Amino acid sequence: MCETSRTMTSIARTSCTPVPTQKHRGSNHHCRQSCSTVDADSQSLSTLGYFKTLPLEIFQMLLSYLSVKDISVLSMVSKAISNRLINYISTPSGNRRLLLQDFHNIKLPGRRDGSCIMEHYKSLGLLLKRCTLLLPTKDRLKYIHKVLSEVSCFKLSGCPSPLHCVGLQCYGVFLQILIAGWDELECHRVFNFLCELSNLPRKVQAVVSCKPGSARKLELRIRLFCRSVLLNHWVHRSDSAFWLTRILKPWPMVNQARLLYIIFGPVSSLDGHVVWQKMIEGPTDETSLKGLADAIKLLYDAEAREWTADDVISLVDELSVVPREWLLENNARLLILSGNNICFTFMASKAVNGRAVELARLVVFLALVCEKDLYCMDWAVKMMQKVCKVFSTPGERNIFLQSVENSFAHMVMDMLQAVLAGNRDQEDISFLNLFHLVNAQANFHKEILYLTMRSGNNTI
Repeated sequence: MCETSRTMTSIARTSCTPVPTQKHRGSNHHCRQSCSTVDADSQSLSTLGYFKTLPLEIFQMLLSYLSVKDISVLSMVSKAISNRLINYISTPSGNRRLLLQDFHNIKLPGRRDGSCIMEHYKSLGLLLKRCTLLLPTKDRLKYIHKVLSEVSCFKLSGCPSPLHCVGLQCYGVFLQILIAGWDELECHRVFNFLCELSNLPRKVQAVVSCKPGSARKLELRIRLFCRSVLLNHWVHRSDSAFWLTRILKPWPMVNQARLLYIIFGPVSSLDGHVVWQKMIEGPTDETSLKGLADAIKLLYDAEAREWTADDVISLVDELSVVPREWLLENNARLLILSGNNICFTFMASKAVNGRAVELARLVVFLALVCEKDLYCMDWAVKMMQKVCKVFSTPGERNIFLQSVENSFAHMVMDMLQAVLAGNRDQEDISFLNLFHLVNAQANFHKEILYLTMRSGNNTI
């Protein structure tokens, strides 16, 4: 029995696996770590393909024979290649090759034209988009800022001659390619990042808080930065609406109107500065209003999800007193250029709010603009007919129609007095205005008669 017990104990002792010591376990871990590092290095080298046999300097020399677009394709081959390209971009030779800075005097012989250098920056945007594909958005933006930080013409106040420079336009096309396809949250981060780099909010605050025109150079730089970098290069209207919303929405309505005028309002053909008195001193042309009208239509469209119809109409109303109350003819021309929906909504708002006399004068100026700019007068009549349906009672509608006729009569008398009281030069201008108004009144009423006769024939 004892002998059997001793035998069993002996077997148990010899069959037990000894517990490894801590030192032994650490040694195995170190071995596995070393092996994995070697494997990773060999895998990285294998993904370089034949390039692994080349010294880094030779590899970078080969890149000089490729276009930027070809280099961007090469970056998609493997992560190892991409990392080499990222290193190349940061080298002095890579900077000289990729960060072209001949943004001025582009029409001189031997220089690249504007479209050529912008195509280069489109390709560079694609290259950096592909090289940084695996990085988080925050890290991508930091790296790209590091690459571009030495290009002074990409900064809001960096170029000494911004009107003769395509630097901001190149920056804009670069960004457009870089962030194409990014989701809305990432684009918010891009906008916030750009605001932080350019100090855009503080500079906007400065121009909207001071007297219009007192910071002309800063107004010009904000206009060029917003248009060239943030707004001009988008293909889809929804993208343009998103970026314009980012620029405007942080501000109160009165500042939104000022900022909209700075970015899209008329500018001097001599020095490019914003012309603040254009809408106040006399009738203006369509060219001076087209940018504002296009921006308003963009915000009114369904793509601009953050704006209601009331928001846009309030903005138009606020815009018409920047920097002071506009001539009503310019206001009417802006509404026509903004399209039927915005024009009707604006007029209907006045009808609902009991501003029939203001509305009647606006109808007269709509007719005058149609006469001057050769639009069909039946458009003005149909718009008035549509607005008449907004009034809740026949009495309100009749008061409005009477106000339209009174407005025509008062304007004719005012212009006639201006003709009689003016000097020779003023007399010619005043007479021409009177001529247009009388013709507008005649054609307006002719269209009403046509409409009435057609309705009468249908009734019969």
